[in-house]
Amino acid sequence: MVQPKVYVTRQLFDEAIDILKEHAEVEVFEGVDDAIPRELLLSKVRDVDGLLCLLTERIDAEVMGAGKNLKVISNYAVGFNNIDVDAATERGLYVTNTPGILTDTTADCAFALLMTVARRISEADRHVRAGKWVHAWGPRMFVGSDVHGKILGIVGLGRIGSTIAKRAKGFDMKILYFDPRRRPELEEELGAEYASIDELLSRSDFVSLHVPLTEETRGFIGDRELDIMKEGAFLINTSRGPVIDQDALYWGLKEGKIAGAALDVFEEEPLPSGSPLKELDNIVMTPHIASASVETRTKMAVTAARNLVAVLEGMEPSNLVNPDVKKVRPL
Repeated sequence: MVQPKVYVTRQLFDEAIDILKEHAEVEVFEGVDDAIPRELLLSKVRDVDGLLCLLTERIDAEVMGAGKNLKVISNYAVGFNNIDVDAATERGLYVTNTPGILTDTTADCAFALLMTVARRISEADRHVRAGKWVHAWGPRMFVGSDVHGKILGIVGLGRIGSTIAKRAKGFDMKILYFDPRRRPELEEELGAEYASIDELLSRSDFVSLHVPLTEETRGFIGDRELDIMKEGAFLINTSRGPVIDQDALYWGLKEGKIAGAALDVFEEEPLPSGSPLKELDNIVMTPHIASASVETRTKMAVTAARNLVAVLEGMEPSNLVNPDVKKVRPL
């Protein structure tokens, strides 16, 4: 019996590759830090049955059309805005993701970013490393903002949003939230108060974004929203970069509309070397690492591998993004 073929677009943890190798002939892109070149991806997908990809790869109709034998696209991520899901469904291609695994780890990172920007930790660290700490301790040295007792506005009270709310309760923070769907059960559990987006922005000391990237959320935070935000407030984003209009954010930070921002995601990744955001001291930036713990990244890889293998074995995967595909190509 001929084994199916699988292509993996980035070096993953051995546990996941071993799972794939038990069921398929596997080839892995040699790059560790660099995304696979587009032309190479188009070449490699031509004769494979399964593709395990990352958010860095645009899996559109062109890629799918090149994959004549392709049956499943397993995304190593919760989000799947890099994949044209409708095109996949039309072609009978199963699309999977890795939800529920990185919830706590991402919430940890979001709260760490909140703390870091509020207390000016990154600024102080750069100050010490640059040899600028030459004066005695003073009462006004790197004074920041308290976190305990403040108001946290959560935009999107899904898995990650509700989990960061639990962390905030440990700091006696008041929780406001905005979500397209009101969550009475979470309001009771978390002591959270529902608010319109404008009310949330105007009342919150910290605003943390936890929404998927859609046409509705692209540019969700722009000039208007920054104008509404409370003076002295902070904006935290661990969702998707394009949710924020970065030009508007730059001027909002530079002109002091808000006190600071902490971003793990950006409109363009990697962040261009000439980005004006790098000029600012009141912003903390990390390179899309919210889920970056050994435990979580390994679980994500294993889940992505199992999702892919399930489809190749004729079984429904645990995390199917496009259930309508079963009408087009039943397993």
